[in-house]
Amino acid sequence: MIEIMSPAEVARARDTGTLVGTILQEMKSRATVGTNLLDIDRWTQQMIAEAGALSCYVDYAPSFGNGPFGHYICTGVNDAVLHARPRDYALADGDKVTLDLAVSLRGVAADAAISFVVGDTRPPDTLAMIETTRRALAAGIAAARPGARIGDLSHAIGTVLSQAGYPINTDFGGHGIGSTMHQDPHVPNMGRAGRGYKLRPGLMLALEPWVMADTDELVVDDDGWTLRSATGCMTAHTEHTIVITADGADILTVAR
Repeated sequence: MIEIMSPAEVARARDTGTLVGTILQEMKSRATVGTNLLDIDRWTQQMIAEAGALSCYVDYAPSFGNGPFGHYICTGVNDAVLHARPRDYALADGDKVTLDLAVSLRGVAADAAISFVVGDTRPPDTLAMIETTRRALAAGIAAARPGARIGDLSHAIGTVLSQAGYPINTDFGGHGIGSTMHQDPHVPNMGRAGRGYKLRPGLMLALEPWVMADTDELVVDDDGWTLRSATGCMTAHTEHTIVITADGADILTVAR
């Protein structure tokens, strides 16, 4: 299903996006050396409830997962990049953390992810990887406008990632979003310009460049959810929800 949101729904989406961006930035500020991932999940649950919103994750049970996700935020550390379930782990100096969050407020969902390093140790390769996903996301957003094709966004994202030397996995990528978290169209992180669905005002997309340092293969943890790099290498993931406007695209998932 591909939804085109009405102006009233887009206005609600802006509120949802602000909430997602605000929670992510708050969790980033609390994620320091010694912070337990289960505490991040608990704090996220509290903020969602206080806002009168609903988690898109806690009851999420797609075919590729192992039953309901059962948590409120994804917390990927180092080689964990997607669908990472919070666990009893205290963050260490130099850990890369990826926080991925989706909530629904007044019937409209928004989805975003951030990657960052905790503590005083700042591994240059990790910082460069995170920055590459941010640049790739910016390139994808810059390509998003009415009349553009999904392939234009995928090509823009993939060009940045591949020029930086990262292998690209296209099994998981961006997606449509609206009244539900995951919708068509799929937005792979590599593609051919001029191909795919034509963008229209009111279309909402979650764009999410993610990479692994030396592989495009994933393995899944025993929890049936957490996806890690097959080689144990470092990973990074950055995501925003955007809405196509009359003359471009607006980023919705920004804290204000």
